[in-house]
Amino acid sequence: MTRDLSGGSGARDGKVCDRHTLAGDETMVVASLDVNGVLHQHSPLEAQLQATLNIIPVYAWYALPNGALTFVNDRTADYLGLPKDHPLRFGTGTGADWDSHILLLHADDREETRRVWSNCLRTGCAGEVSFRVRNAEGGYRWFLGRAEPVRAANGTLLYWVGVNLDIEERKQAEFYLAEGQRLAHTGSWAFTPAGFEYWSSELFQMHGLDPRGKTPTKEEYLALVHPEDREFVEQQIQEMLATHRAFDFTKRIVRPDGQIRSVRCVGVLATQEGTFRRFVGTGMDVTEQEQLIEALRKSEEELRQMLDFAPQLIGVYGPNRERLYLNHVALDYLGVSLEEWRQTQRPGAFIHPDDRERELAYFARARSNGSAGQLELRLRGSDGSYRWFLARYNSVRDNNGQILRWYVSCTDIEDRKRAEERLQQENVFLREEIDKASMFEEIVGTSPALQAVLSRISKVAPSDSTVLVTGETGTGKELVARAIHRRSHRALRAFVSVNCAAIPRDLIASELFGHEKGAFTGAMQRRIGRFELAEGGTIFLDEVGELSADTQVALLRVLQEREFERVGGRQPIHVDVRFIAATNRDLKTAVASGNFREDLYYRLNVFPLEVPPLRERRNDIPLLVEYFIDRYARKAGKNISSVDKKTLHLLQSYPWPGNIRELQNIIERSVIVCETEIFTVDESWLSQRPLDTRSGNKPFLSEKVAATEREIIEEALRESQGRIFGPSGAAAKLGIARSTLESKIQSLNIKRNRFKAKPRS
Repeated sequence: MTRDLSGGSGARDGKVCDRHTLAGDETMVVASLDVNGVLHQHSPLEAQLQATLNIIPVYAWYALPNGALTFVNDRTADYLGLPKDHPLRFGTGTGADWDSHILLLHADDREETRRVWSNCLRTGCAGEVSFRVRNAEGGYRWFLGRAEPVRAANGTLLYWVGVNLDIEERKQAEFYLAEGQRLAHTGSWAFTPAGFEYWSSELFQMHGLDPRGKTPTKEEYLALVHPEDREFVEQQIQEMLATHRAFDFTKRIVRPDGQIRSVRCVGVLATQEGTFRRFVGTGMDVTEQEQLIEALRKSEEELRQMLDFAPQLIGVYGPNRERLYLNHVALDYLGVSLEEWRQTQRPGAFIHPDDRERELAYFARARSNGSAGQLELRLRGSDGSYRWFLARYNSVRDNNGQILRWYVSCTDIEDRKRAEERLQQENVFLREEIDKASMFEEIVGTSPALQAVLSRISKVAPSDSTVLVTGETGTGKELVARAIHRRSHRALRAFVSVNCAAIPRDLIASELFGHEKGAFTGAMQRRIGRFELAEGGTIFLDEVGELSADTQVALLRVLQEREFERVGGRQPIHVDVRFIAATNRDLKTAVASGNFREDLYYRLNVFPLEVPPLRERRNDIPLLVEYFIDRYARKAGKNISSVDKKTLHLLQSYPWPGNIRELQNIIERSVIVCETEIFTVDESWLSQRPLDTRSGNKPFLSEKVAATEREIIEEALRESQGRIFGPSGAAAKLGIARSTLESKIQSLNIKRNRFKAKPRS
C-alpha cells in the first residue's frame, strides 16, 4: 500500500493540512497535525476517518507517530470488550506508551510483536506480524496485523494506520496441515525457474534447518543433497524445467548435523490460464521406509543366497502349490530356467512315474492338515536319469492359521539308497563269507619263496594296479588278495570276493553287474551287483579263467571304461574299484587255445603275482602246523603242548598236492581225534606217501598211483584232442571237475598241447 500526502493550501496557523491518496485519484483529508505532532481532537476529518474505519468489515486502528495506540474501530472495540465510553472508541489521547497495546496479546506472541513494532517505529517502514489477541471472554484468536506509515508531502510521519485480519481458520488449517506434515514427515514447497518460492516448516525441519530462516536457493538446496545423488537431482531439476512434466524420485540429503536422510520428492505442474507458473509438491522423509525396504531387500537377498548355497533342492510354493521359486541347485539339476519351471503346469512333472501318485496323495494330506512331513521319491535330472531324494514339506502360516507358503527341500539320498541296497547285498554276502571257513587268518611263514611274494604285495598294494594272482589250488590266492586290499588306501571300503566257477554261467552277469526289475524271469526287483557292492573298494575275481566268452567281453569293458550296465538296464554306471583276479589255470595256454580272450588277459596281467606251492616252502610247515594246532585246539577246548617229531617229519616230507588247504584239513581232523597233549597225524590220511631217500630206487605205492593217474589222464586228453571242458572234454570223460583235472595235469607235469589235433596241411 502506498500513501502520498500533498501540501494542500500550505501552512495554516502553524498546522499542516495533509491528504492521504486512496485507490485511484480520490483523496480526502484524514487529519491535521499541530507542530507538536498531536492530532486535533475535534477535527471533522478525524471524525470522518473514524467513521470510515468503523464501516469497513475489518479490525482497524491508528496510532500516533510515537506508536501510542489512539483509536480502534467498533469491531475491534467490541472484540476487546471495551466500554462504550472508552477513549479508544473516540480517538481521545490517553497518553499511553508505544507498546501498551501489546498487553492485549497472547504471552507467547508479545516478544515477536514488540520486535516487529519496534522495528517499524525505528525505521519508519511498514510491518507485518501474526499474533493472538484476547477477546472479551478471555479467549484468543489469530490475526495478521499490518501497520502502514502515513506521511506528509515532505516525508514527515503523521501517524500509523493498521488493519488486523482474522486468520483463525487459516491458522487452524495451517496447524492441522503442519501437524499432518509433522506426523507424516512431509513438507511442501513451490519452485520456479528462479528457485524455491516457498518451504513449509516441516520441510525446514526435515533438512535440519531453522523454520524461521529464508527459503534456500537452488544452490543451497543442492548443497544439502548427498554428494553421490547431487548430479542426479540436478539432472532431474533441469529435466522438469525443460519438459514441464511431473516427477517422483527419492534422493539422500545430508543434514547440518551429519545425519543422512532419504527424502522422496513428488512435484506437479501448476499453471495459470494454461501458462506454466511453478512446480508445487511435497518432500517426504522416507528414511525409515527406505531402511526397511533395504533391510527387506537384503533379507530376501540373503534368503535367496542361503537357498542357492544350500546343497539341497529347495522349492517355494503357494498355498495351492503355485510355483514361486526354485533355487539354483534345483534348476541346474532339472535343467530348466526359473520361468520354464513356473510355467510347468502338471503337478509332479519331474517325479518318477512310480512315485508320482504317492507324492500327490501325500501332498493332498499335508495340505488338508498343514502338517510337516517327509517323503522319499525319485526326481528326473537334466540327463533324463532319476535319483533318490528325501523331500521335506514345511508350511508357513499367518496369524489366522492360513497357509501362506510351502517350502519343500529335497536332499539327495541316492548314495544312501545305493548304500542301503549295497548293505543288504553285503549282509547276504558276509553271511555267506561267515559260513565259509576262511583259508587263513594271516599269511604264516618265513621261507624265501613266501618272503618274495610278501615283498611284491607291499609294493603293489598302495597302487590301484590290477593284480593277477596265479598258483595251484589251495595255495592261499584269496588270502594274498585280501592282504593287498588291507594294505591299500581302500582298506576301509568293501572287499568283495566272487568265485566265478561257483556261479552258473547264466547268472554270472547278473551276479557281477546286477539287474533291473523285470530284466528276466524271476527278476522281481532291482538287484545290486558285486561291482556296485565293491564301489570304492576291491573286487576279487577268483577262478577268472572259468568265465564264459560273453562275460569276458563285459568284464573287459569294465576294465577299460570303468563303467557297465545292469542286466536289462540302459543307464551306464560308473564304478571305482580295484581289480584282483586269481586262477589256477594256465591263462596263456587258454589264450592260445581260444578259450580266453587275449585282450582281457593283458588287461588282467598288469601285475602278475604267483603264489608258491607248499612243497616249495617246506620250512614254513612247522610254523603252519603250530598255527593251525593253536587255532583248532582253542576252538575244540583242548590243550596240545607239543608235536610228535615223527609226525612233523612226515608233514614236512609229504608233497602236499592240495597245498595249505589240505594241510589245514589234516590238522583240524587230527586235533578233533587227538586225546593227548602230543599232536600226531594218522599216516593213512595222506593221499600219497612221502618219498623216503633211504629206500633206494624202488617206487612206493604213491609213485605207482601217480603213474597210473598220468596214463589215464593222457589217454583222456588224447581222445578229446587236448580239450579239457565241454561235453566231449577230458574232464567229462573222467567224471571229475574241470579244476581238479587241471590241478592233476599241473601236478603231474602233463603237456596237454601235444594231444591237440594238428591242422591239416
